[in-house]
Amino acid sequence: MTVLAIYPEQGGNAPKIIKHPQKISAELIKEGVLFEQWQASQPLAAEATQEQIISAYQGAVDRLMNKYNFQSVDVISLTPDHPEKEGLRNKFLSEHTHSDFEVRFFVEGRGLFYIHVNGQVYGLMCEAGDLISVPDNLPHWFDMGENPSFKCIRLFTTPEGWVANYTDNPIAAGFPSFERFLGQFL
Repeated sequence: MTVLAIYPEQGGNAPKIIKHPQKISAELIKEGVLFEQWQASQPLAAEATQEQIISAYQGAVDRLMNKYNFQSVDVISLTPDHPEKEGLRNKFLSEHTHSDFEVRFFVEGRGLFYIHVNGQVYGLMCEAGDLISVPDNLPHWFDMGENPSFKCIRLFTTPEGWVANYTDNPIAAGFPSFERFLGQFL
Protein backbone atom coordinates (compact mmCIF):
# COMPACT_ATOMS: atom_id res chain seq x y z
CA MET A 1 0.00 0.00 0.00
CA THR A 2 1.24 3.48 -0.85
CA VAL A 3 1.49 5.77 2.18
CA LEU A 4 2.21 9.49 2.56
CA ALA A 5 3.32 10.74 6.00
CA ILE A 6 3.54 14.52 6.46
CA TYR A 7 5.83 15.69 9.27
CA PRO A 8 6.82 19.13 10.57
CA GLU A 9 10.44 19.61 9.46
CA GLN A 10 11.68 19.62 13.07
CA GLY A 11 10.11 16.17 13.56
CA GLY A 12 8.79 15.07 16.93
CA ASN A 13 5.05 15.24 16.28
CA ALA A 14 3.00 12.37 14.92
CA PRO A 15 2.69 12.76 11.15
CA LYS A 16 -0.51 13.19 9.19
CA ILE A 17 -1.05 9.90 7.31
CA ILE A 18 -2.72 9.66 3.89
CA LYS A 19 -3.31 6.32 2.14
CA HIS A 20 -5.77 7.23 -0.62
CA PRO A 21 -3.94 7.71 -3.98
CA GLN A 22 -6.03 10.70 -5.14
CA LYS A 23 -5.54 12.45 -1.79
CA ILE A 24 -1.79 11.72 -1.93
CA SER A 25 -1.64 13.22 -5.41
CA ALA A 26 -3.63 16.31 -4.36
CA GLU A 27 -1.37 16.87 -1.33
CA LEU A 28 1.90 16.49 -3.26
CA ILE A 29 0.93 18.59 -6.27
CA LYS A 30 0.64 21.59 -3.92
CA GLU A 31 4.44 21.36 -3.64
CA GLY A 32 4.97 20.70 -7.36
CA VAL A 33 5.48 16.95 -6.91
CA LEU A 34 3.66 14.74 -9.39
CA PHE A 35 2.24 11.46 -8.08
CA GLU A 36 0.36 9.09 -10.37
CA GLN A 37 -0.49 5.42 -10.59
CA TRP A 38 -0.02 3.58 -13.89
CA GLN A 39 -1.26 0.28 -15.24
CA ALA A 40 0.71 -1.87 -17.69
CA SER A 41 -0.89 -2.31 -21.10
CA GLN A 42 0.25 -5.94 -21.16
CA PRO A 43 1.40 -8.58 -18.66
CA LEU A 44 5.11 -8.53 -17.83
CA ALA A 45 7.22 -11.57 -17.08
CA ALA A 46 9.69 -11.35 -14.17
CA GLU A 47 12.55 -11.51 -16.68
CA ALA A 48 11.10 -8.83 -19.00
CA THR A 49 13.68 -6.75 -20.84
CA GLN A 50 14.02 -2.97 -20.53
CA GLU A 51 12.32 -2.60 -23.93
CA GLN A 52 9.38 -4.82 -22.89
CA ILE A 53 8.93 -2.91 -19.63
CA ILE A 54 8.96 0.49 -21.31
CA SER A 55 6.61 -0.79 -24.01
CA ALA A 56 4.11 -1.95 -21.36
CA TYR A 57 3.91 1.66 -20.09
CA GLN A 58 4.57 3.41 -23.43
CA GLY A 59 1.45 5.62 -23.41
CA ALA A 60 2.20 7.11 -19.97
CA VAL A 61 5.94 7.38 -20.73
CA ASP A 62 5.26 9.20 -24.02
CA ARG A 63 2.81 11.57 -22.31
CA LEU A 64 5.43 12.63 -19.77
CA MET A 65 8.23 12.76 -22.33
CA ASN A 66 6.19 15.12 -24.49
CA LYS A 67 4.91 17.25 -21.62
CA TYR A 68 8.29 17.77 -19.91
CA ASN A 69 10.64 17.33 -22.89
CA PHE A 70 12.38 14.30 -21.42
CA GLN A 71 15.22 13.12 -23.65
CA SER A 72 15.82 9.59 -22.38
CA VAL A 73 14.19 6.73 -20.54
CA ASP A 74 15.67 3.62 -18.97
CA VAL A 75 14.97 0.91 -16.40
CA ILE A 76 17.00 0.42 -13.21
CA SER A 77 16.78 -2.67 -11.02
CA LEU A 78 18.25 -3.40 -7.61
CA THR A 79 18.03 -6.67 -5.71
CA PRO A 80 18.97 -7.69 -2.15
CA ASP A 81 22.06 -9.54 -3.42
CA HIS A 82 23.56 -6.50 -5.20
CA PRO A 83 27.21 -6.26 -4.06
CA GLU A 84 27.12 -2.44 -3.80
CA LYS A 85 23.70 -2.09 -2.17
CA GLU A 86 25.02 -0.47 1.03
CA GLY A 87 27.07 2.14 -0.84
CA LEU A 88 24.21 2.92 -3.22
CA ARG A 89 21.78 3.28 -0.32
CA ASN A 90 24.11 5.67 1.50
CA LYS A 91 24.51 7.77 -1.65
CA PHE A 92 20.78 8.55 -1.70
CA LEU A 93 20.17 8.96 2.06
CA SER A 94 21.52 12.51 2.36
CA GLU A 95 19.32 15.46 1.43
CA HIS A 96 20.09 16.66 -2.09
CA THR A 97 18.65 18.43 -5.11
CA HIS A 98 19.04 17.99 -8.87
CA SER A 99 19.09 20.43 -11.75
CA ASP A 100 16.72 17.97 -13.45
CA PHE A 101 13.45 16.28 -12.48
CA GLU A 102 13.81 13.04 -10.57
CA VAL A 103 11.21 10.74 -12.06
CA ARG A 104 10.71 7.18 -10.88
CA PHE A 105 7.96 4.76 -11.79
CA PHE A 106 7.97 1.59 -9.69
CA VAL A 107 7.40 -1.43 -11.90
CA GLU A 108 8.20 -3.75 -8.98
CA GLY A 109 9.11 -3.40 -5.33
CA ARG A 110 9.11 -0.24 -3.23
CA GLY A 111 11.15 2.74 -2.08
CA LEU A 112 10.77 5.63 0.35
CA PHE A 113 11.09 9.22 -0.89
CA TYR A 114 11.32 12.16 1.49
CA ILE A 115 10.65 15.67 0.20
CA HIS A 116 11.59 18.70 2.32
CA VAL A 117 9.64 21.84 1.43
CA ASN A 118 7.85 24.76 3.10
CA GLY A 119 8.58 23.72 6.68
CA GLN A 120 7.38 20.15 6.18
CA VAL A 121 8.80 16.76 5.27
CA TYR A 122 6.70 14.45 3.10
CA GLY A 123 7.55 10.76 3.40
CA LEU A 124 6.13 8.78 0.48
CA MET A 125 6.43 5.00 0.40
CA CYS A 126 6.08 4.16 -3.29
CA GLU A 127 5.12 0.68 -4.46
CA ALA A 128 4.63 -1.09 -7.78
CA GLY A 129 2.38 1.05 -9.98
CA ASP A 130 3.43 4.39 -8.40
CA LEU A 131 5.11 7.28 -10.21
CA ILE A 132 6.78 10.17 -8.43
CA SER A 133 8.32 13.19 -10.13
CA VAL A 134 10.32 15.53 -7.88
CA PRO A 135 10.93 18.89 -9.57
CA ASP A 136 14.40 20.31 -10.05
CA ASN A 137 16.01 22.03 -7.05
CA LEU A 138 13.54 20.57 -4.52
CA PRO A 139 15.40 19.07 -1.51
CA HIS A 140 14.74 15.37 -1.01
CA TRP A 141 16.33 12.01 -0.19
CA PHE A 142 15.57 8.37 -0.94
CA ASP A 143 15.78 5.23 1.17
CA MET A 144 15.71 1.91 -0.64
CA GLY A 145 16.12 -0.13 2.53
CA GLU A 146 18.83 -2.46 3.75
CA ASN A 147 17.79 -5.13 1.23
CA PRO A 148 16.59 -3.18 -1.81
CA SER A 149 14.19 -4.86 -4.17
CA PHE A 150 12.78 -2.70 -6.92
CA LYS A 151 12.60 -2.12 -10.64
CA CYS A 152 11.95 1.44 -11.86
CA ILE A 153 11.50 3.33 -15.08
CA ARG A 154 13.49 6.59 -15.03
CA LEU A 155 13.05 9.63 -17.29
CA PHE A 156 15.68 12.35 -17.85
CA THR A 157 15.79 15.76 -19.55
CA THR A 158 19.59 15.95 -19.48
CA PRO A 159 22.02 13.50 -21.08
CA GLU A 160 24.04 13.09 -17.87
CA GLY A 161 20.94 11.92 -15.98
CA TRP A 162 21.07 11.73 -12.19
CA VAL A 163 23.50 14.23 -10.64
CA ALA A 164 23.08 15.07 -6.93
CA ASN A 165 23.81 18.45 -5.37
CA TYR A 166 24.04 17.72 -1.64
CA THR A 167 22.59 20.36 0.71
CA ASP A 168 24.74 19.37 3.73
CA ASN A 169 21.56 19.56 5.83
CA PRO A 170 21.54 16.63 8.32
CA ILE A 171 17.70 16.56 8.41
CA ALA A 172 17.39 13.07 6.88
CA ALA A 173 18.84 11.45 10.02
CA GLY A 174 15.81 12.62 12.05
CA PHE A 175 13.20 10.72 10.04
CA PRO A 176 12.24 7.03 9.92
CA SER A 177 14.34 4.68 7.83
CA PHE A 178 12.70 2.51 5.18
CA GLU A 179 12.34 -0.38 7.63
CA ARG A 180 11.00 1.77 10.46
CA PHE A 181 8.50 3.48 8.14
CA LEU A 182 7.23 0.07 6.98
CA GLY A 183 6.85 -1.05 10.59
CA GLN A 184 4.97 2.10 11.60
CA PHE A 185 2.60 2.58 8.68
CA LEU A 186 2.25 -0.66 6.72
